[in-house]
Order: sequence, then structure tokens, then C-alpha cells
Amino acid sequence: MTGPVPVKREAVYRDAAPCRDGAPSRDIAQRRPDTGRPDAGRTVAGPRLWALPQVRHWLLLGLLLSAAVVALGLTAQLTPGFSAAEFGVDRDLSQHHAAALTAVAMALNLVFGPVAGLALIGAAALYIWLFRGGLVKALAFGLVASSGWVASEFFKIIVARQRPSPALLFDPLAPETGSNSFPSGHVSFAVALGFALYFLARGTRWAKVTAVGAAAMALVVAWSRLYIGVHYPTDVAASFLAASAAVVMVAGLWNVAAPRIAGWLRTPSAIRSPGPERK
Repeated sequence: MTGPVPVKREAVYRDAAPCRDGAPSRDIAQRRPDTGRPDAGRTVAGPRLWALPQVRHWLLLGLLLSAAVVALGLTAQLTPGFSAAEFGVDRDLSQHHAAALTAVAMALNLVFGPVAGLALIGAAALYIWLFRGGLVKALAFGLVASSGWVASEFFKIIVARQRPSPALLFDPLAPETGSNSFPSGHVSFAVALGFALYFLARGTRWAKVTAVGAAAMALVVAWSRLYIGVHYPTDVAASFLAASAAVVMVAGLWNVAAPRIAGWLRTPSAIRSPGPERK
């Protein structure tokens, strides 16, 4: 007597890989016939990867931007009379303080400072982890957002430029001294945070609005540092270059390391299709 016709089994393999356009990837299911190997029928699922926007020669661009920051800083530091000429901008702003503008500048001084900035990044990353894309996406956001401040601290050590003297200001709002003027950590953080927010919004209807808002935010923070009188104009200008260099290099390194990170976090599960019943 002829037995039942064997049922052809199929295995489903799923894998997640970052898309070239930087959007979060989706699980791609591909069916393959059973080859008789022991691993046939296994479903491998992993966390979605979040590829960041990346320029083609990201390492070279990052190094060039970093070199430009160092060159500008050393020029400002070593050129006689350079800082004195720039200080005129701070002194003029100090003579025209207004209550409303002062309130805005001091609020930005607090929000984009190290303590509040770290808390802001942590809260945003936690929200992304829980509600907007998972741990990998939250980690990428945190790295991009914090890269500006880290880069600014690196360049501060190299250049070691003295801050504007608060004693020479008409109305010093937040007197600071020390050789950590170049570049501005507040502005660098604002620029990097703007990049991180835009990366979250890219591909959505909010992308353009986020880009414009991020640029405006960075410019306002740059103005506030001059208004308070704790940085020179070249300090805040170099902050845009320093943060951009950091974001470019972090994005490139992330796209190289992200597949490995996802591999470490992956928890495969074996789900086998039942074979044909034999009699």
C-alpha cells in the first residue's frame, strides 16, 4: 500500500541588515527548500539595525574638519592681538544686555551645560529605547548627541585658549576663567544634538522642520555664549566644525560596528516545522 505523499518542508530565514539610505531595516523573510541539514527550519531573528547617514570618505572628512579646528584654534591662540580684537564683540554685547535676552541666555547656559545635557541625552535615549525603536537605536542616538561635547573637550586640551576676562566686561553674567575657551562645549553639544534629532526624523514629514529647528537652536546657543561673554567668536565658530567632525566619524564608525553589536545582542530561536507523519 502506498503511503502518504511526503510534504515538502520549507525553512524561513530572517535577518536584519541596515539599509543604504539610513532608514531602520525590516526583517526580510526568504523561503528556501529544506536541504536536509540539521539547521533547516530554524528562524533567526535579531534586533533591527539603525544605519546612520554616512558620507563616502567619512574618515578623511572627519580628519580634515578636525585639522581645520586645530589650525583655527592655534591661529587664534598664537597670533598677537587676535583675542583682543575679538573681545570687542563680547564687550559690545555686554553693554547692551536686556532682561528678556538675559533670561534666554542664562536658560540656555543651564540647559546645554554638562549636567543638564547629560540628563537630557539620557532621558531621550531611554524614551527611544522603550517607545521608539529599541536599544540599538537609543545607543546610536546617545553616541551622536554626546559626540560634540566629547570632541570639544579634546580640542580644548590641544588649544588651551584662555577665556575672555570677565573683569573687562560691562555686565559679566556668568564669570568663567581658565584655558578651556576653544571651542565652546555648549555650542558643540547643541550642534551634535541637532544632528541626532535630525537622524531620528529623516525619512518622515518632520525631517525638514527638524533640520531647520536644529540649525536655529545651534545658532541661538552660539549667540548666547557671546552674549554672556564666556567665549570669543572663533570659539563658537569652531564648535560647528568640531561637532560636525565628531558626528561624521561617529556615524562612520557606527555603521562599521553596528552589525557586530546587533550580532552580540541577537537571541536566535530555533523553530522547526513538523515533518510528515510516517506510518
